[in-house]
Amino acid sequence: MNQKRNVYLHMKTLTEAREILFNRFQRPVNIPAEAITVSDAVGRILAEPVHAKISSPNFHAAAMDGIVVKAKTTFGANELKPKKLKIGKEAVYVNTGHVIPEGMDAVIMIEHVQVLDEEAVEIEAPAFPWQNIRKMGEDIVATELLFPRNYEITPYSLGALLSAGIFSVSVVKSPELLIIPTGSELVEWRNTSIDDLKPGQVIETNSFVLGKLIESCGGCYVRHEKVMDNLEKIKLAVNSALSDAFDMILILGGSSAGSEDYAERVIADLGETLVHGVTIMPGKPVIIGDVNETPVFGIPGYPVSAIIAFEQFVRPMICRMQGKPDEPKQTIQVEPTRKIASKLGVEEFLRVKLGRVGTRVVATPLPRGAGSITTITEADGIIRIPNHIEGIKENEPVTAELLRPPTFINNTIVGVGSHDNTLDVLADQIRSTHGNLTLSSSHVGSMGGLMAIKREACHFAGSHLLNIKDGSYNISYIQKYLPDKPIRLVNLVFRDQGLMVPKGNPKMIQGIEDLSRKDIRFINRQAGSGTRILLDYRLEQVGVHSKDIIGYENEEFTHMSIAVAILSGTADVGLGIFAAASALNLDFIPVVTEQYDLIIPETYFHTQNIQILLETITSKAFKTRVEALGGYHTNQTGKIIWNSV
Repeated sequence: MNQKRNVYLHMKTLTEAREILFNRFQRPVNIPAEAITVSDAVGRILAEPVHAKISSPNFHAAAMDGIVVKAKTTFGANELKPKKLKIGKEAVYVNTGHVIPEGMDAVIMIEHVQVLDEEAVEIEAPAFPWQNIRKMGEDIVATELLFPRNYEITPYSLGALLSAGIFSVSVVKSPELLIIPTGSELVEWRNTSIDDLKPGQVIETNSFVLGKLIESCGGCYVRHEKVMDNLEKIKLAVNSALSDAFDMILILGGSSAGSEDYAERVIADLGETLVHGVTIMPGKPVIIGDVNETPVFGIPGYPVSAIIAFEQFVRPMICRMQGKPDEPKQTIQVEPTRKIASKLGVEEFLRVKLGRVGTRVVATPLPRGAGSITTITEADGIIRIPNHIEGIKENEPVTAELLRPPTFINNTIVGVGSHDNTLDVLADQIRSTHGNLTLSSSHVGSMGGLMAIKREACHFAGSHLLNIKDGSYNISYIQKYLPDKPIRLVNLVFRDQGLMVPKGNPKMIQGIEDLSRKDIRFINRQAGSGTRILLDYRLEQVGVHSKDIIGYENEEFTHMSIAVAILSGTADVGLGIFAAASALNLDFIPVVTEQYDLIIPETYFHTQNIQILLETITSKAFKTRVEALGGYHTNQTGKIIWNSV
């Protein structure tokens, strides 16, 4: 096995890397063109100016329904002295769009015509020349310039082109890219059964994502079949692409510093490596190369890294090859809901959820993992943290690039706090009945939700904070941490909390007291979560010290993450809700039925969006779906438990 590794010794900044790329591959002077029919031309760039072949309209046309007349024959008509006109001689009936007969030059609307009989009409006002007539060439005059070179054809353009007698146009040939997915671990989804997927195998997705991104900016692509981690086989695929005259080549995977990462060696052996490693996160391992004057990119294998690398390097090259600008994304001023640290010397593309709370647009960071595609699918925007700072402060206004339209941000209900599976049901139920409204929930624990309300960074918080003195939930914490803020506490569900263990309970765990056994690995929820508070309370009750629990310090942020850890064998047991255990077919040992509430500031309680949320949780449809999850009780759902108003 080849153990040679690529080490990033000469990484470039994003600005430097883009300059190297654009300087090496200058914008082409003579861009290849092709002729296509107008109906297929939307989104394409004109290679030549387009001049009208005919006028539009190409005859004088009636602009209204009525009668067409010679204007001078109507002069003198008024209410006291109406004028009688003979049909067929002095007036002719016309509909909108009809040709104006020779010698006629005005149309009188039918509403202003008094019909006397089949042979005559009467008018009470004169017409003026060219009244209610679309003159020949009113819209388009033959030979005039319709659209200049480098114009991007829109759906609106089709009407103008066809009206002007243009049925085919010369457009810039779409850049054609070859995508080569590499990796011995990859499997094709078309040929794979989920039940047969083995540990270590990964469904190949990047080629499909990048292929559609290529199409979205005017390019086209061919997907090469998967290539194993083999230097010569990858070389062969690239060489074949060069002979087929592709405009760009993307080698997916193998761009990092592993012993079986061959992209850089392939590019260096066949041509020249211009850049290997850029100080961005995600996307650091990206490679830029020149092979026979063709741009060849080594795209990182992690999905988010691949997308960022494409957006920063490949997309602008596709645009340049078509002679059109790479339009910047729309931006908006946002305020982070918490302090965000970042690594000095690296430009970070931080994915965030956005929502308008009061007069501010608040930004909640999503997990930073480059391998988590959901950090892009769930993101509303991206905050770019420059490489010369170590992060951004809480509530410090920063610019975010929008991934969704502003209307989406304005119609988002922002929830922060404890995780519960019913929030996903609630989000889906709201979208099914109010398609323009979105529920965005961020899982930072119950105490995190309280603090978000204190900072006015959300519309509601999900919470199940137990008062260990009297057994009540949430109220004492609201009184302590939000003493001056009017609050309404609304029950969402009661839910069963317990110990999740693998199917069959192989370690024969019976209860909380077993967590101190030396043969048991525990997985915990994060500090500040209601589940963590419940655990610590029960540990104290049974006399178990946290330091005696193997894995107590290992934390996850959701019940489903706890369940996955147990299913995968990372841990033997974790405290969570029955619905999470049921979803992954784990066994469940009940511990307590607890109260999960929504903490809603009075400021937002009567707003339309929160009222829609409240109507949704009291609906039969929502309750039925929640009860079907198992381990939930909805007899108090929607009830105002307490208020400080």
